[in-house]
Amino acid sequence: MREGTGDGMSRVGIRELAAELGMSISTVSRAMNSRGEVSAATRERVRSAAERLGYQPNQSGRTLRRGATGTVALVMQTNTARTEMGETFYFAVCDGLQQVLATRSMDLVLLPVGPAKDPYRYLVNAVDRHIADAYVISNTHREDARVALLTERGVPFVALGRGGPAGHAWLDLDFEGVAAGSVARLAAAGHTRIALACDDGDVNSTWEYARGYRRALAEHGLTPAAEIRLPDAPGSGEVLADRLLAMSPAPTAVVLAQETLALGLYRRLGEVGVRPGADLAVVGFRKNPVCDYLVPSLTSFAVSLDAYGRRLGEIVLDRVADADAPVQEVWPMTLAPGESDTAPPRVSERLS
Repeated sequence: MREGTGDGMSRVGIRELAAELGMSISTVSRAMNSRGEVSAATRERVRSAAERLGYQPNQSGRTLRRGATGTVALVMQTNTARTEMGETFYFAVCDGLQQVLATRSMDLVLLPVGPAKDPYRYLVNAVDRHIADAYVISNTHREDARVALLTERGVPFVALGRGGPAGHAWLDLDFEGVAAGSVARLAAAGHTRIALACDDGDVNSTWEYARGYRRALAEHGLTPAAEIRLPDAPGSGEVLADRLLAMSPAPTAVVLAQETLALGLYRRLGEVGVRPGADLAVVGFRKNPVCDYLVPSLTSFAVSLDAYGRRLGEIVLDRVADADAPVQEVWPMTLAPGESDTAPPRVSERLS
């Protein structure tokens, strides 16, 4: 039976296509999806018949003549604590990403990976089920098995963040440059005891940020005052404050690889009468709306996440088109001065 299309025309369904070819529905489906168990000759015969009969799939966005889904999947690891704080990083990036994909009639789907799930196994299942034509993976690690998986399977992908092994497409914020710029700004103001606070995991962005921090200190003839690694969890900002307060001699400044640490840091410092910006200079990573109401305003670095997302979309389409040279690009960020690092270090000595 032919299905109506709503415009007076009838549409050939997969049953009619299978009957025309004298094949089973499952064989036709596998052929249209380029499954390896169907011979090349059978795939070509099925596709030719589909074109001749005007076969169109029911699934929105599927282009079965190419064996494609018309979909790009963003695999994102969820963090309940950040979501409850109003963190919108991925959603802002998705706006720009989706705009670019739409120019090629491609859809974006989000695949959230909860804390209890193994990101690698989750991705294996998604690839095995042919959920998408291409993937964007986030929270990349220095040695990331997902990169090897997608490379070996021949699946187009872009990593949102650098991570090994090398040779694949990635787009990353300038973590190293921001850290180096933060240290240089503080050193120029006279600070010599500059601490680092960052995530305690193996996410590659943490390593890039720490590398920029150490490089800039060395360029200014300084040594690290402290490298404090903390879990990405509620209360870490308060823990950071406690550890800074307990040090002797205490740092006069701290740079934050995760700007939301400033929320708890400010709160705990205020409880003991230490003033951010006056008694301790603080520089955050990204200008984040979550931190907009901190007093004093947090010095950080701005980035247009919409533009970042659009560039990500361009690189994804580049991979779908099977371009030879994968794009590897560091996305610049711009200093957004606040009032959290304006005090000279002689005032900040009050922390000691």
